[in-house]
Amino acid sequence: MFSRIVPRYDLVNRLMSFGMDRRWRRLAAAAAEAGGGRVLDLGTGTGDLAAELRCHAAHVVAADFSSVMLETARAKYATPAANGAAGGSLSWVVADGLQLPFAAETFDCLTNAFVLRNLADLRAGLVEMGRVLKPGGRLVCLDMTQPPENLFGAAYRLYFHRVMPPLAGALSGDPAAYRYLPRSLTGFPTASRLAALLADLGFVQTRFRRLGGGAVALHVARRPA
Repeated sequence: MFSRIVPRYDLVNRLMSFGMDRRWRRLAAAAAEAGGGRVLDLGTGTGDLAAELRCHAAHVVAADFSSVMLETARAKYATPAANGAAGGSLSWVVADGLQLPFAAETFDCLTNAFVLRNLADLRAGLVEMGRVLKPGGRLVCLDMTQPPENLFGAAYRLYFHRVMPPLAGALSGDPAAYRYLPRSLTGFPTASRLAALLADLGFVQTRFRRLGGGAVALHVARRPA
């Protein structure tokens, strides 16, 4: 499904988020506090978060399950200026988030943006992320969450469930893909429950920040030293 929507993926993301998704990714990259280390951006899509991270890290590995997404990302950031001249180096790997092709304790930081809702097994995916982090390594997760129970939340639910799917489907040429998007939030943990799950799995210093009026959450946690 993600491979099918690649041609207009970036455009639809910008329109759906009213252009805020770029700012959210910049905040996620800053929260990673890569400090010149080695970072894995999991579910990199068309590479926007990975590109932000290279300004902070010595090396960024951008991984995605979709080879078509990765081909697009690689082409997007193929110039010398885009791929390392303005910061660390950037490489691309096809990978399954539930079975990462990396040794334990490989990365100083692991990021993901709008990925967790798409994992077949959220708990197993988070455990696998912890496995490849070095002791003391930082996990940064940016994703949608249930909006607050207020006037904004009511308006957002109307937009997210009724307005956005047909509009994004028409723009992308793939209505089925954007009917899936609101369904992906059904059963997904709230921001506070996701933080509790991270703590339950052994992550420490777990915290989150709501963005986009509360419809998006940025979680940060560490693997114990």
